Amino acid sequence: MPDLPNNPRKDLPNLADLRLSYQQGTLRRAVLKPNPLEQFQGWFIQSLEAAPAHSEPYALSLATADLSGRPSVRTVLLRGVSEQGLDIYTNYQSHKGRDLAHNPQAELLFYWPYLERQVRVYGPVSPISAAESDQYFHQRPRDSQLAAHASTPQSGPIASRAELEAHFAELEAQFPAGSVIPRPDFWGGYRLRPQEWEFWQGREGRMHDRFRYQWQEAPGQWHIDRLMP
Repeated sequence: MPDLPNNPRKDLPNLADLRLSYQQGTLRRAVLKPNPLEQFQGWFIQSLEAAPAHSEPYALSLATADLSGRPSVRTVLLRGVSEQGLDIYTNYQSHKGRDLAHNPQAELLFYWPYLERQVRVYGPVSPISAAESDQYFHQRPRDSQLAAHASTPQSGPIASRAELEAHFAELEAQFPAGSVIPRPDFWGGYRLRPQEWEFWQGREGRMHDRFRYQWQEAPGQWHIDRLMP
């Protein structure tokens, strides 16, 4: 692949003229599952089946905020889903890790443009067990395990790419092929326990279908509302 110029000169199109007409599907109350997890799992399987090559339908945007209220958002990967919640893994010393230590709540956003769908999930977040983090860590490719050790403190400044690669090479020598790479204690999983879900299906003319599930402690069930587009 040829190198791209650092500063390609090309005029932007008129952004006000860029739009799609969403016509992939509809979402009706009658077909919604009473449990949002079941609704999500159905849509997620469809997204995997319909995903174009080299896409990651399990990628999501994770939004957090610090104690001052400053928001941050980034893309991470969904690595577990169950009745207990939705799991992601990261460096606990990262920006998101620091946010979650002080303000342990977050929102996730899945966007599947090829199905013209998105799902939002909100809830409190807590670290998962060390045993679960160990199990996932040792399922990762070896390079990813080494990178978890090398990239610390994640989000922190580093002088150059060469310095990062040198640190990675040191770790390769420290843990030769065939050896067990221990999970660093600053790396592991978080689990978001959903309190609110929103399912969005794009519709023609921006008359979208939106449904929100909210957990009600009493009587201990999900309440569903249709939302204005």
